[in-house]
Amino acid sequence: MLVFRLASTKYSRDLSGTGSSLFGGRWNKKGSPVLYTGESREIALLEALVNIPPMVLPEMDMITLQIPSNSIIELKFSDLPPNWRDYPAPSVLAEITEEWIVSKDSLALKVPSAIIDTSHNYIINCAHKLHSKLKIKEVKAFKFDTRLRRG
Repeated sequence: MLVFRLASTKYSRDLSGTGSSLFGGRWNKKGSPVLYTGESREIALLEALVNIPPMVLPEMDMITLQIPSNSIIELKFSDLPPNWRDYPAPSVLAEITEEWIVSKDSLALKVPSAIIDTSHNYIINCAHKLHSKLKIKEVKAFKFDTRLRRG
């Protein structure tokens, strides 16, 4: 299965999850290395844009990754609290994901996007034994449309 990730050009080939481990996120606690990916280039772009300061369009690459499709578990809406889309994210989301990370039940966790809940992100557990099976299929410089500048 192909998934997509928009990342700083400097770190585009880094699949270690170090950045998410340093800062934590909606779906992970600080200290838990994961990769945030999307089911499409468009959702990967939107997920990155909401985390980029206004007026900044950094040098980024769109990375296409291949993950084994037999190592994905889906988190259903019924598994989530009613406020799961809130910002800042409720800490219970990272706690749910932390249980999954520690269990190592799958390489990837399919979760709904808080931006567009009919789209999905795939959280990749960098501590999973199948992490080495991740394959970078393409790294391509991403050129932002300047109309995306906000401010």
